[in-house]
Amino acid sequence: MIATLNTLGRPLLRLGLIPQIALGIVAGLLLATFAPDTARAASLLGQVFVSALKAVAPVLVFVLVAAAIANHRQGQPTHIRSVLVLYLIGTLVAALVAVAASFVFPTTLALDAPAASGTPPGGVIEILRNLLLSAVANPVGALMEANFIAILAWAIGLGLMLRRAADSTRTALNDLSEAVSGIVRLVIRFAPLGILGLVANTLAESGIGALLDYGRLLLVIVGCMLFVALVTNPLIVFLKTGRNPYPLVFTCLRGSAITAFFTRSSAANIPVNLELCKRLKLHADTYSISIPLGATINMCGAAITITVITLAAAHTLGIQVDFATALLLCIVSALAACGVSGVAGGSLLLIPMAASLFGISADVAMQVVAIGFVISVVQDSTETALNSSTDVLFTAAACRADGKTDEG
Repeated sequence: MIATLNTLGRPLLRLGLIPQIALGIVAGLLLATFAPDTARAASLLGQVFVSALKAVAPVLVFVLVAAAIANHRQGQPTHIRSVLVLYLIGTLVAALVAVAASFVFPTTLALDAPAASGTPPGGVIEILRNLLLSAVANPVGALMEANFIAILAWAIGLGLMLRRAADSTRTALNDLSEAVSGIVRLVIRFAPLGILGLVANTLAESGIGALLDYGRLLLVIVGCMLFVALVTNPLIVFLKTGRNPYPLVFTCLRGSAITAFFTRSSAANIPVNLELCKRLKLHADTYSISIPLGATINMCGAAITITVITLAAAHTLGIQVDFATALLLCIVSALAACGVSGVAGGSLLLIPMAASLFGISADVAMQVVAIGFVISVVQDSTETALNSSTDVLFTAAACRADGKTDEG
């Protein structure tokens, strides 16, 4: 029996990870369609996969960043500044795309949904304050709570202090980094089974019926995200590198967006992105910092969600939006998106803050948030896929613009 399974499974193991994930998606679709009860049971596979990614990500980021900085050679640039500039430009452009689409395809909402639970932030100042406080949180608590801002801060500090440590200490740190990376590679190998469980459970539980009432809103949001992924982001990469961006764009979409779409968590996708950067032969000094940082502040998809849904609420209430206010909304959405947590649905609770620009009451805004949760099966998945794949895309663009790869 075991020999037969080995014979049947060997051709599947020879396939690359992406084809295996594609087969997992198809199997999940079939399971949800023809055996919904079994599909719900299979959700355990997805839960275990996402939990394993979330569990290993904080430790991986802490060890990898500390090791990279401790072993950083003097005078070797990391180009983190270039990556951060690309993150900011990409988020602002995404917000502008969302504003333009909202004017071209105005959308109205049925504001009779129950108010959503949760406490939205009071404003951009509060978001920035929370980010600053997060950076000085207890390191043990940060690892337990996956607070990547604090993890980065402590890892950078430890790495700087260890730069003058004995060679044996830095070697041990490197060995620990390789060991944790090996665990990550093992977890990622189970991605096809995990995604099978996620797909099967999502379709069996939600289906598509709940999405039909808000189809136009969903089309505008997803359309904006596809436009950013396939048009504006490649244009930014082209302007940065001077090369055809699409081979890199499609590599990032295949290697990062697919898993992010189903995990719906930028934080959970950090190990996947770090592994992809390694396969792209980018320099560890750059991607070990830019990828976890991007999972926290590079939120072009969140900027689109906030902008489109806020303008849909304004249009529904008959509020006239002029160009200056729309431009202000872009800036607020971009800044607010930087404070979105790397968990499912994180961007939706920022909508009330953006809606306050138009005098929309908190009660109405929270009804709009509830609508966002209705469509979140697709909206949040697409948003996370765009956010996460863009982290790798802009990191690779910054590295390749100056020939900064392990081969370069």
